[in-house]
Amino acid sequence: MTENKRNGETQARLFLQQFPEIWQKWLSDSASQNLAKALQTEQNSNRSFFQSWSFSEELNQSLANTVQQHGDKFRFVSQNILDWLLIPLEKVLQQLPSWVILLSVFLLGWHSTRKWWFAFACGFGFYFIGALGLWIPLMQTLALLMVSASFIILLGILLGILMACSSRLHRLLQPVLDVIQTMPSFVYLIPVLMLFGIGKVPALFATVIYATAPLIRLTALGIRQVNPQIIEAARSFGTTNRQMLIWVLLPQAKPSIMAGINQAIMMSLGMVVVASMIGAKGLGEYVLQAIQTLNIGQGVEAGTAIVILAIIIDRITQAYGKGRN
Repeated sequence: MTENKRNGETQARLFLQQFPEIWQKWLSDSASQNLAKALQTEQNSNRSFFQSWSFSEELNQSLANTVQQHGDKFRFVSQNILDWLLIPLEKVLQQLPSWVILLSVFLLGWHSTRKWWFAFACGFGFYFIGALGLWIPLMQTLALLMVSASFIILLGILLGILMACSSRLHRLLQPVLDVIQTMPSFVYLIPVLMLFGIGKVPALFATVIYATAPLIRLTALGIRQVNPQIIEAARSFGTTNRQMLIWVLLPQAKPSIMAGINQAIMMSLGMVVVASMIGAKGLGEYVLQAIQTLNIGQGVEAGTAIVILAIIIDRITQAYGKGRN
C-alpha cells in the first residue's frame, strides 16, 4: 500500500523504455524499430519542452500514509456518526406513520409562505413520491440531507462569520473556496472513500465539502454588506461584540444567509446520485440502478422524485429567506 502507484499506461511505457532487450525478442525487427523510434520521439519531445511537475504519486503516498497511521481514528468517527446520527434518524423517519410526515410537510409549507395552495402542493408532492413506491428511499435521502445540512449550516455560518470579520482570512479562503466550487464533485469521493470506507458517512462528508462553499461566501457577503449606519447606531447604545453579532449583524444578513443555505441544500441534493456510487442509500441509488440496468421507467420515476423534493425544499428555504407575507 505504500509503494508508488501508477496507471497502466504509464507503467507500460516505463517498462518499454527501461527494458528494450526484453520486448525486442517478442517483435519482428521492423516492429521493434518502429516502437523504439516512437518511444524515443515521445521521450525527446517531452524532455525538450515539458518538465515533469506531476504530484499525483506524492499525493497518493501521503494519503496512503494517512490511512495507515490514522485509519482507525477515521473509522471511529465514521462509526459514531453512523450509529448516533444517520441510522437513528433513518429509523425515526421510516417508523413514523406516513400521514405524520405528510402533515408535517403540509404545515411546513404553509408556515413558510402562508399560502394554502403551496402547502397542499408540498403534501401532494410527498404523497406522489410515496405512490411511486419510493417512500423508504425518500426517507433515506431526507435523513442524509438533514444530517449533512446540519453540518453544512454549522460549519458554513461559522466560517462565514470568521471570514467577514478577518480580511486576512477572507483573502486566504477565497482561492480555497474557488477550488472547492470548481472541482468536479466526483473528485471528493476518492479521499473520503479511502479515509472512511464505503457507505453513508463518506457520502455525508463528500456532500459537506462540496456544498459548504456557497454558504460561507454568502454569509460573509451578507455580514460585510450590513449598513454601517445600523452598526454605528448599535454601538452608540453600548452593544458588545457578541450582542452586535447576534442581534444586529446576523439578522441583517439573514436574506443572504438563507440564500446560502438554499444553495447549499440544492447542491447537497445534487450529490444524491453521485453519493450512491459509494454506498449511500436513497433515491440516488435507484437512479444508479436504472443506469446500470437500462431501466428507463425506474430512472424517470426516481429522477422525478428528486426533482419534486428539490422544488419543495427550494421554495420553502426561499420563503424563509424572504420573510413570510
